[in-house]
Amino acid sequence: MTALLQARGLVRCYAGQKSLFTKPSLVRAVDGVDLTLNPGETLGIVGESGSGKSTLGRMLLGIDAPTEGQVLFDGQPMPALHSAPWRALRAQMQFVYQDPLAALDRRLTIARQIGEPLEIHGLATGAELAERVAELMAQVGLRQDQGARYPHELSGGQRQRVIIARALATSPRLLVCDEPVSALDVSIQAQVVNLLRDLQERHGIAMVFISHDLKVVRNICDRVAVMYLGRIVEEASSDQIFAQPEHPYTQALVSSVPVPGKRLQGRILLKGEPPNPAQRPAGCAFHPRCAAALQICAQSVPPLQPTAPARRAACHLLDASHAGQAA
Repeated sequence: MTALLQARGLVRCYAGQKSLFTKPSLVRAVDGVDLTLNPGETLGIVGESGSGKSTLGRMLLGIDAPTEGQVLFDGQPMPALHSAPWRALRAQMQFVYQDPLAALDRRLTIARQIGEPLEIHGLATGAELAERVAELMAQVGLRQDQGARYPHELSGGQRQRVIIARALATSPRLLVCDEPVSALDVSIQAQVVNLLRDLQERHGIAMVFISHDLKVVRNICDRVAVMYLGRIVEEASSDQIFAQPEHPYTQALVSSVPVPGKRLQGRILLKGEPPNPAQRPAGCAFHPRCAAALQICAQSVPPLQPTAPARRAACHLLDASHAGQAA
């Protein structure tokens, strides 16, 4: 199967804070990420706040240009930001925002905003445009009379449905969803997740689903990539990640997921806080918080390498040659 989206060695650097006596530090928000997404597949990207998930999502759409590396869409390099080819390609890839109220124009009606992508890309006008907007609203569970309302007149869940309808307007092949349900109540979260899953199955859309909520990720994603301090530390199918996580960081994340009807037992509590990205620890960035860290973990960065078919992890503990080292 030909990959729809590929990321090769993506790096994104930002200048950190500076003082009167020091030079600005360099923050590597994304540090050497390789990913592949197949048509119709859902890839979850999880990790703590500050791990680089949102920055990676914007890079996959070409919104943020990589400092190093390359993004390929349909085997072709991503065009330069704001260029004519990039604008044309945006019809095939859309973004679902975390905060729907901030993403919507409070001066325009819902129907106008849903139809805006169709006008921008010249896909529909007049009666055809109105018909397409009505169809999109029906697909996401919005009533036709709500098209005349403004964003502040809708609930949070309804606004998120508007964002999804607008993203689907151009019949995209790729959706990048950045924490699309984090601001919603639990019951509304389930409705939006089920809506996304139904729409994806119906239209065959590939999806990158960025979230810190592992329950939601487990419900909607085919594969999961776990990020820590800008790097992917484990990638596998959703079933493998939640049934048998390999990396110590993934194990800690999975142990915190509550199971209905059971007490939360065996939870792994990580010590300390994630390191400052501008002062990345030597070796494996996770080793200061890892209870099973080896001596080599503080000296060498473990490569992200296959540990089983369609599974990768970056951990010295998984390397048999280091199994006998003292912590």
